[in-house]
Amino acid sequence: MARFILRSLISTIVTLLLVSIALFFLLEIGTGDIALKILGVFSTEEQRVSFRKQLGLDRPGWLRYVDWLAGTDWQARNLIGYPLVTEVHPQTKEMDWYADVDGQLTRWKMEEGEIYALRRQPDGSTTTTLISDAWQEDELGNEYFWGVSSRNNAVKWVRGEGEVVYVRTKTGFAEVSDGPQEFIPLRKGLIRGDPGTSLQTGRPVAVTLIHRVRNTVILASLAFLIVMPLALVLGIIAGINEGKPLDRIISITSLGATATPEFVTGIFLILIFGIWLAVLPAVTVFMSADAIYENPRMLILPVLTLTAVELGYVARMTRASMVEVMDSPYIRTAIIKGMPYWRVVVRHAVRNALMAPITIIMLHVNWLIGGVVVVEVIFGYPGLGKYIYDAAIFGDYNAVEAAAMLTVTIAIATRLIGDMAYTFLNPRIRYG
Repeated sequence: MARFILRSLISTIVTLLLVSIALFFLLEIGTGDIALKILGVFSTEEQRVSFRKQLGLDRPGWLRYVDWLAGTDWQARNLIGYPLVTEVHPQTKEMDWYADVDGQLTRWKMEEGEIYALRRQPDGSTTTTLISDAWQEDELGNEYFWGVSSRNNAVKWVRGEGEVVYVRTKTGFAEVSDGPQEFIPLRKGLIRGDPGTSLQTGRPVAVTLIHRVRNTVILASLAFLIVMPLALVLGIIAGINEGKPLDRIISITSLGATATPEFVTGIFLILIFGIWLAVLPAVTVFMSADAIYENPRMLILPVLTLTAVELGYVARMTRASMVEVMDSPYIRTAIIKGMPYWRVVVRHAVRNALMAPITIIMLHVNWLIGGVVVVEVIFGYPGLGKYIYDAAIFGDYNAVEAAAMLTVTIAIATRLIGDMAYTFLNPRIRYG
């Protein structure tokens, strides 16, 4: 078992690496001009060029992949010459980047051709100091300075050659002179839990994603806890009553539920319970982060939609497996020898019949995540599915890549759990 787990972990790492490469380059190529999407069609070419540089989109594709995966702080640290650290912003409570200059958290800015150090004080305030000896000289005789800007970028200023930079603000875009010539957006990288900044919200993806994942985990877990035991019970009942009216009712109902798409089921439930009867909320409106706990009734229709779709498929697969096991010679022999029928079913038939559905159940964890995308969009539920949908529509590749890698990790983990579950259901299976 230990060797099997080790091989599985190695294959998992290789799989995730290959998926990340394919995902990154497909999204980088397929999203089009990100600057144009964010700035709009009325932006000028100068604004778009400036914005691409601020996002690091002017860097080679392979280097952007390394930045996304392993982070950029190690590159920027070598250029700046000081350790780079993160500190919580006193207002936003999000992490800001600083250079640790002899124990002092420092950023820099350039004004009128001079470099100023912005040193953070213990109370969160900042002091500004002119740095007269900040400039370094390159082989061509140009004076330059690498530092951390107030926008969490490692930047390079060139003395006497400040560029015009178009900075995105809440009210539009502001033109800033004495701007840097090079930008490296600071991040720790996906493998350290920092996939970058959302282009849609301007906030770290990890911060915005974690709340959406929590909401989806609650929704998917409730659906899973309802659908899987119920589907197994219905499948077993249908299997031991093969050909009888009860079997026909369960099979036809399951087939109808499986054949109906999530968006049809969701709209159908909204019309009946949310609009006509008006007994349940038709949409999920989150007025606070804990709205789920304040009004759990919002979860009923989304959970019912997921349950209806997943219930039918698992129940039908369990029924087919149960029918096959009940026709096995050892089951017939046990019944002929006079063993109680329900003892044969519970102690012998059910355990063997569950070996096939266990794979389906593990796969349905992934399909459940796929169904969550549709269900969350229909009900306006702020979870991982709607997050992926909104990010994909906007072209927010940082958000899509992080969310997609999370779902791939879930898929691989459930496959591994399913393989290990076989050893408990069937003692003949051993992994060397």
